[in-house]
Amino acid sequence: MAENFAELPAPSSVRLIDFEEARVVPGIVPKSFILIVSGTKPYINMTVSLSPLVYIKQPEYWGIEVIGSLPGIGLPATAPYTVSLPLDGILGTKGIEVIGAGNRKTFDVP
Repeated sequence: MAENFAELPAPSSVRLIDFEEARVVPGIVPKSFILIVSGTKPYINMTVSLSPLVYIKQPEYWGIEVIGSLPGIGLPATAPYTVSLPLDGILGTKGIEVIGAGNRKTFDVP
């Protein structure tokens, strides 16, 4: 069943959305890092989250998608968003890649 995961249908209520800024900052614990992403969401009631991709083997740059989900009818008013994700356990051998609807940004993380 796990080998067929990529072939399952994609959800209709979830989409990649664009981001305007992404940065990696040091965490409180030594050698820990936090990804912070911000932008403008197209619907005021949209929930934005960061979703790491699934890999069998550690990649050079671990992909992290910027996801927008709607709980029903979208209220068409834009609003700013800021989301964060601790990078513990989801770093590639060189770093991460933030993936939005129309843009990508790569970070080398020590």
